[in-house]
Amino acid sequence: METNYSGALRCIMAVLPAMRNRRSGRIVNVSSVAGRFAAAPQAAYAASKWALEAMSECLAQEVKAFNIRVAIVEPGVIATAIFGKDKPLVLNSPYPHTRRLRALFAASLKKPVSPYVVGDLIRQIAETESWQLRYPVGPDAVQFLEMRASFSDEEWVTRGAQSDQEWAVRVKREIGLDVKI
Repeated sequence: METNYSGALRCIMAVLPAMRNRRSGRIVNVSSVAGRFAAAPQAAYAASKWALEAMSECLAQEVKAFNIRVAIVEPGVIATAIFGKDKPLVLNSPYPHTRRLRALFAASLKKPVSPYVVGDLIRQIAETESWQLRYPVGPDAVQFLEMRASFSDEEWVTRGAQSDQEWAVRVKREIGLDVKI
């Protein structure tokens, strides 16, 4: 929360007065597809990104009258150093979600997407006059968001209780990834 939400908020608070005085500006916040749907075991990460999304959406409404545009970049799985920072799995955990998420990331990273696609998009957003709020980025971002939107909240929660085998079959069917658990 400190980095993903509070850090962004402090930066915005530092630049916003000058933007208001100038009556122009662009604020680009980097969120994640996890900022629009929660998937175990990413509660803390998703919460920080949901907070950033909500703050950005409210800010966009507040500052439009000052000609300040706000954009939210929502990457899917992007090949960054974060994937080398995994903690060891807890053996015999009654919760399968961490190993499933790691399997999903491993399958996605077989065709790595460079973080430069995110940087290029940020540059394009900064250079455009568009008032578009959200920008999913990466080959899987829209796919993940559409998949989540296709289920009720109750269906989404129930899916977390599937067996590993059922989960792997579903991932293959819905997003085309062969996950190895």
